[in-house]
Amino acid sequence: MDVVWIGLFASLLAGLGTGIGALPVLFAVDLSKPIQAILLGLGGGVMLAATSFSLIVPGTDAAIEQGATPTIAALTMGVGILLGGGFLWFAHANFPHEHFFKGKEGPSRANFQRIWLFVIAIALHNFPEGLAVGVGFGSGNIASGTALATGIGLQNIPEGLVVALALRELGYSIPYAIGVSTLTGLIEPVGGAIGAGVVSLAQPLLPWGMAVAAGAMLFVIIDEIIPEVDQKGLDQEGTLGAMLGFVVMMILDISLG
Repeated sequence: MDVVWIGLFASLLAGLGTGIGALPVLFAVDLSKPIQAILLGLGGGVMLAATSFSLIVPGTDAAIEQGATPTIAALTMGVGILLGGGFLWFAHANFPHEHFFKGKEGPSRANFQRIWLFVIAIALHNFPEGLAVGVGFGSGNIASGTALATGIGLQNIPEGLVVALALRELGYSIPYAIGVSTLTGLIEPVGGAIGAGVVSLAQPLLPWGMAVAAGAMLFVIIDEIIPEVDQKGLDQEGTLGAMLGFVVMMILDISLG
């Protein structure tokens, strides 16, 4: 149970990064579109490296350590990744939500306020991040969990700023923009508690948990972050940010063991 609490606390700290990132709107910060694209790409790069180095690779190793052949381990990770992506696809298809740049998705709900569509969208984005952190700690590898939590917390900071700026552009007040940005990150401890609890109580599920978390993260990167950068028409800036984020997370993961 200790790792469950650690996973919950670490995913909470990572989630609060969105609120920290929103604070610059207190000083009327106005970021240019290229900078926003770099920040979005940065978050995507961090998530991509975390998916690779902190979930897929250790998940494969865990499956082999449990007696699976390399082929079975690879198939386990592949199926788990597809399951994680499928879960996010189902959620996107069945929950009404609206992205800042892609617009509305999911079934129509006329009685929903637009702001709650945004909140649901970001919650769908942040849940797999918390799940990944929880699975990392639930494996018993504190170094791996720490690298995941640090990387995701860092990428949440620019994400929170972009969200707060988008809310300000829609006419919402500064306290409201900061509050909603903070609120959206608080879904991560929910994912953290579930991920840590499941894999710590049933270690044979560890490779599956890592694979499902990886698939959910990949879905977010491909379905949300990349299209949002593309819609800004700043592919080069977004690519630069993604490469920087990937390198930062890779260094964190390797240096923390």
